[in-house]
Amino acid sequence: MADTTVKVSAETRDRLAAVAEARGMSLRAFLADLAVQEENHLRLTRATAEFREVTRQPGIAEAFDAAFPDDAPASRDAARRAA
Repeated sequence: MADTTVKVSAETRDRLAAVAEARGMSLRAFLADLAVQEENHLRLTRATAEFREVTRQPGIAEAFDAAFPDDAPASRDAARRAA
């Protein structure tokens, strides 16, 4: 893989280098790991939004709860009584 240069302020470079050093990583390895983490975060954010949209459809949340009863939240009535 070819190297390239990214221009950042000296302060940003120093901060990133300090974090990398604290993790026992080179700055290069830390930035590569950070990129992977951010890509995963973006994917998870999109997947969460899609999941929330799908579960808003009538009957989907109930079907999910029925399929996974051990993970189902307390019923809304029970939650209201507890409050």
